[in-house]
Amino acid sequence: MSHSRLPTRQSAEIRQAEMVQAVLHLAARQEPASITTTEIAKVVGLSQGAVFRHFPNKQAIWLSVAQWLTANLLPLIQTAAQSSPNPLTSLANIYCTHLQFVQENPGVPRFIFHELQQPNDSPIKQEVASMLQTYSGILIGVLQQAKASQQALPNLDERSAATLFIGSIQGLVMQAMLQGSTATLEPMSLGVWDLYLSAIRQHA
Repeated sequence: MSHSRLPTRQSAEIRQAEMVQAVLHLAARQEPASITTTEIAKVVGLSQGAVFRHFPNKQAIWLSVAQWLTANLLPLIQTAAQSSPNPLTSLANIYCTHLQFVQENPGVPRFIFHELQQPNDSPIKQEVASMLQTYSGILIGVLQQAKASQQALPNLDERSAATLFIGSIQGLVMQAMLQGSTATLEPMSLGVWDLYLSAIRQHA
């Protein structure tokens, strides 16, 4: 009996994952608020009714997108944070990893910005905020290591430095969105990273 249910369950999970990717695909080109379930169904190749057989409503789809983001970005950030015995090198790796993730998933920034701007404290907004809080915690840990190894300023406020780190990436992303392509991220990012590093580093 359990074997007969397995293909159906797998098929449902695959369809749900396809719809999450459809939202991100559409968000790369338009505002998330304007995305309709009809458009999602068209990208996946389903009827609109079939979409609601996998998700009860549009908000459930959006929550799955936020959960996908948590499940895929945070492990990459954690791996980058542990990538080097030198904490400043690890910080640089986190920076590059995040930018690469955005380049590979250009719909993610629009989705994040859209949800954080919502006035209501929805489960979707809570998921995104929780992800960013965990991300900030990872950064704070690496910055504390940099202070302990005398590579960062002894009076550095790690929380503020983590906020500036994430904010600098968000600023780069917004500039790239204004220019219409995430391909502009890499050349712009080098100067921003140098400024950030100069601000936090312990100078001899």
